[in-house]
Amino acid sequence: MSAKFDLSQYDLHVSEVHRNLHPSALYEHAIRHDPRALIADNGALVAYSGSKTGRSPRDKRVVRHPDSEHDIWWGTVNIPLETRTFAINRERARDYLNTRERLYCFDGYAGWDPKYRLKVRVICSRPYHALFMHTMLIRPQKDELRDYGEPDFVIYNAGSFPANQLTAGMGSKTSIDLSFENAELVILGTEYAGEMKKGVFTVMNYLGPKRGILSMHCAATCARETGRSSLLFGLSGTGKTTLSADPKRLLIGDDEHCWSDDGIFNIEGGCYAKAINLTAESEPDIYHALRFGAILENVVVQEDHRVDFGDASITENTRGAYPIESIPNARVPCVAGHPTDVVFLTCDAFGVLPPVSALTPDHAMYHFISGYTAKVAGTEEGVKEPSATFSPCFGGPFLVWHPAKYADLLARKIQQHKSRVWLVNTGWTGGAYGTGSRLKLRQTRAILDAIHDGSLITAPRRIDPVFGVEVITRCPGVPDEVLWPRDNWSDPIAYDQASRRLAGLFTANFEKYAAGCSPAVLDAAPNPGA
Repeated sequence: MSAKFDLSQYDLHVSEVHRNLHPSALYEHAIRHDPRALIADNGALVAYSGSKTGRSPRDKRVVRHPDSEHDIWWGTVNIPLETRTFAINRERARDYLNTRERLYCFDGYAGWDPKYRLKVRVICSRPYHALFMHTMLIRPQKDELRDYGEPDFVIYNAGSFPANQLTAGMGSKTSIDLSFENAELVILGTEYAGEMKKGVFTVMNYLGPKRGILSMHCAATCARETGRSSLLFGLSGTGKTTLSADPKRLLIGDDEHCWSDDGIFNIEGGCYAKAINLTAESEPDIYHALRFGAILENVVVQEDHRVDFGDASITENTRGAYPIESIPNARVPCVAGHPTDVVFLTCDAFGVLPPVSALTPDHAMYHFISGYTAKVAGTEEGVKEPSATFSPCFGGPFLVWHPAKYADLLARKIQQHKSRVWLVNTGWTGGAYGTGSRLKLRQTRAILDAIHDGSLITAPRRIDPVFGVEVITRCPGVPDEVLWPRDNWSDPIAYDQASRRLAGLFTANFEKYAAGCSPAVLDAAPNPGA
């Protein structure tokens, strides 16, 4: 591509602008112009994001504007920003970008369905950031790029330059500012590439529900024969990525999707996987996808350019980004039919929740808004019990509307398309972490197989007295005693106490969402007094 692309409409006047460079050219630019960039022995480009090795959620701001302010769920997730401050930060970003010898522009799409896709333009100064968005957005064909026209949304990535923390509304030298009215995202003070990815997802989380489209933080697969899909929601550590790598099914995507009137589609053109402790044995598809054209972010590289995936000395949040076409069983284009099944994954370290339960629409909304998982106890002295983690809609940091908006959309869609909803525990059984044991991966895979082949539709069920869900008590490949957790504890009274305690945590967490929910959803809450 020519280096003469014109960005003057954004008050950017750098003469050397490279638009939609091929990955090989971006490699060359990175090696020439980024002193820390290198090529690993597996062919991936290795890049470093500086002091910020993860997202900065406390520094994310959304412009408060009359046209959108009544739609937005204001609070710690969506912190309001004045229009003037946004303009100041955008001017600061433009000023910095104008000092660069060269800029990179990538024009791509968010959303595989052409009917609903968003045209996104990324303007940045680091080849690594351009390659990252080349990977994570959907790459236009030559004719599409020729006729691309004006973008729907623009990202100014000036992350190498700090925000002025004395500017009104700033909390630090890092600022990620989003304006829905301007259709712009401004990044200052962080070079972590994931801010661009999640910025696009946040925009889709706002625009989708306005059109009756449910945007979702989930993985998706589909049946090879029918094209009917299945959704896997789950927070970090629940097994979402591992379980979506199902050789019996096709992968639609591992992280961000939309559910429209026509079916589901992946928002992204690539995957952004955790790389810490990655091995060919544990995650073969991801391991082998990290080759030429992929990016390894913040990993430790040995002198012979081998990647030490087990070294967390820079960060535990090491990442690999690669095109979805690098996964052998990916379905491209990444679209599929309406889901037959929706699965909420939770890693319950308290050992309370059953391996698999069927959820009514009201229970589905309750657990979707709750977004529960649990983390195991740390090594800090005196900490002996797991800790509960709740993230609404399994993607709290990226929501724009109140969680009930997304839950209502989910309820309507599962009712319209007769999708079944399941709660699957990938955590502990026979006791909490430290006493019981984690459910075997092969048992969880057997449960998902039974969900997908319809075996559980007519399986025997039993109502959990505290959580009220329909517990599946027979599943091929899983011992019956494992399926009813109380029978798997050596001390049933201790199980009852743990169950009521977890129910209390659910109830306390849900108080902040209760005002936006219907009485039927509130009635789906667990009963700690049962």
